[in-house]
Amino acid sequence: MLISDFAGATGLSRDTVRFYVRLGLLRPRTSDKGGRHPYHFFTAEDVQTAEVIRVGQSLGLSLKEIAALDTERRESGIAGERLIEILSGQLASLEAKARELEKMTRFVRAKIDWLAAGGKGSHPNFGQCGCGV
Repeated sequence: MLISDFAGATGLSRDTVRFYVRLGLLRPRTSDKGGRHPYHFFTAEDVQTAEVIRVGQSLGLSLKEIAALDTERRESGIAGERLIEILSGQLASLEAKARELEKMTRFVRAKIDWLAAGGKGSHPNFGQCGCGV
């Protein structure tokens, strides 16, 4: 499939697809047509790779980390133990982010309550909310 069809199938913009190709995350076949800008032909495996990129980003992985994992997957596969290691690290990172978001949520709630009460009482701060500033 050509880039426009691939973009539609994956929900990515054409610019994002081109960016991923430049980074080597996507490796479509090319043809001689198109002169200086050869046509890219994408396969079902490329669609799967785009989904892996999307999931990796949702888990908080950088494109560089995703590229390294994709290279590892293509070259030797990723063993279950290695996948557990990767996912465990991301889980720890996501849990830390969730704790930080909870702290910020408590602060924002306290600030809203304080403002709704006309600013009476002590002004909320991060320390009072367990936000650690």
